[in-house]
Amino acid sequence: MILSTTGIQKSFDTHEVLKNITFHLEAKEKMALIGINGAGKSTLFHILLGEYEADDGQIFMQKNLKLGYLPQTADYQSDYRIEEELLTVFKPLQEMEAEMHSLEQSMQSDSTGEQMERYSVLLHRYEEQGGYTYRSLVRGVLHGLGFQEAEYTLPINLLSGGQKTRIMLGKLLLQQPDLLLLDEPTNHLDIESIAWLESYLSSFPGAAIIISHDRYFLDRLCTKTMEIERGVSFVYAGNYTAFMADKQQRQKIALREYEAQQAEIKRQEQIISQLRSFGQEKFIKRAQSREKVLDKMERLDRPVQLNASMNLHFTPNIQSGEVVLTVQDAAKQFDHRLLFEHAEFQIRRGEKVALIGSNGIGKTTLFKMILGETGVTSGDLQLGVKVYPGYYDQTQENLSAEKTILNEIYDTYPQLTIPQIRNILGSFLFRGDDVFKPIGQLSGGERARVSLCKIMLSKANFLLLDEPTNHLDIISREILENNLRAYEGTLFFISHDRYFINQVATRILELTPSGVHSYLGNYDFYLEHRRVAEETTVEVKKASDSKEAYAQQKTAASELRKKKNRLQKLEQCIEQSEQELQTVKEKMLLPQYYSSARAYHELEEEAQQLENRIMEAMEEWSVLSEELSE
Repeated sequence: MILSTTGIQKSFDTHEVLKNITFHLEAKEKMALIGINGAGKSTLFHILLGEYEADDGQIFMQKNLKLGYLPQTADYQSDYRIEEELLTVFKPLQEMEAEMHSLEQSMQSDSTGEQMERYSVLLHRYEEQGGYTYRSLVRGVLHGLGFQEAEYTLPINLLSGGQKTRIMLGKLLLQQPDLLLLDEPTNHLDIESIAWLESYLSSFPGAAIIISHDRYFLDRLCTKTMEIERGVSFVYAGNYTAFMADKQQRQKIALREYEAQQAEIKRQEQIISQLRSFGQEKFIKRAQSREKVLDKMERLDRPVQLNASMNLHFTPNIQSGEVVLTVQDAAKQFDHRLLFEHAEFQIRRGEKVALIGSNGIGKTTLFKMILGETGVTSGDLQLGVKVYPGYYDQTQENLSAEKTILNEIYDTYPQLTIPQIRNILGSFLFRGDDVFKPIGQLSGGERARVSLCKIMLSKANFLLLDEPTNHLDIISREILENNLRAYEGTLFFISHDRYFINQVATRILELTPSGVHSYLGNYDFYLEHRRVAEETTVEVKKASDSKEAYAQQKTAASELRKKKNRLQKLEQCIEQSEQELQTVKEKMLLPQYYSSARAYHELEEEAQQLENRIMEAMEEWSVLSEELSE
């Protein structure tokens, strides 16, 4: 066990945020921390970091426990560039490099035993601490977090908040703390980067507590789940999905117990009222006795129910034609930068289609092309007959910051009365004076609810939703999922929330620079399709490699046979030439040849030619023999 808390309490002024937080964490354990927005999750992180002091309770931490913290938003300042910033994690290795380089320079002119020994110690330590791999590790993390190589030299202070958060996350991962406290680590990451982070954290040797609304991420990574509800913690040994199944069962039991207690309280109050009505002292004493029992009874809180949070209902006014959207060979280019080309697909009435792709590929731009807010570089996009789109903008640019929530709805739908609007806003959790809040002062989650309210009222039959789950807590996401599954119109949405995609999508469109790939089914089916395709590619490559290897083996065997045959012929040539040379030399000793200058000279030339032939054959034989022996 590296961390445990018992009975942690925390209040701000008169507002009690945490009442009883009790849990423990073991080394290497990954725990999901969930709860509605404002439940106190981030407050607990600040207490563990020592930034807030708990009002009551105890915290035990393993001695010298090294904590790493990723906040939800980054106010990060640095004079370094992206890659330089991550390399600062390995400053000791860089200092070793500088010292070794200095020693190398000194030892070139005059080396001493002391310098040699110091260099040897440094080299051993450098190798041991990953000196030859840390730069590639930094680049691997940058690539995994979605940075392109061309961005590695960008100054940190020119980056967006999301990019700075990714830099902070990268540094944390490279620092390898004993315990990671991650507050929404998947924000600002595309699907590929989230999948990479899952894999990285799965093999991360330390422990982690993760606040996230990404249920797919939590399911694949966490083996323990802790929920904070009404300031009290509940710990479950399992992932998010298993926890929710257990919670629903517990809620049913808790609701039955609550209703049974309420029925008993009502029965006792009726009996007490009846006893008092008799007016006699003995009955009054009985009534008082029962009242004391009621006063001592520990009252159960009514369980929080999913449907009690937010009430959505999307209903299209008019049914569209069968074909809702047709995209033919569409391309989009800004200046000299091509986002995508050859995009071609069709969406039919009633489909629920998820659009996925890496950050910056042009998903939001494609939506704006469909809405006519930006032009098509080439190709064609056509909406079908009686198609009325409704657009949810992830940046909520369609909201007026200076207007109140009430005015924002009324100005868009003046046919509604104020009581009607207040009633509708109440279903989106804007009650009482909340409706008079200016849009500019709302949180991300509140602005998201206002945008969803406007879409619901629009009665559109083709919903274009750009990251609709951003800023929503898990319960609100699940309510949205339930309503979108029941939606009778056509849905086209962009999302990095793979759990949401799994629950809602009937088809996946993957946007790439070279076009659109279509996959029937939800996100899990998409992954399976890709896995099979990748395995098929690997098998084809293996077969191709095998054929190529076989061809290479055949060629090599043929070459070997040729060399052996040539070697044999050379040996025969050398032997025959030596015999001929011996015959020539014997002739040169005979009187009829050495007494004739001309005849003797001809024999000399023939002998020289045979010797040259033997030498050339011997040289070739020597080379071939060496090649065959390797």
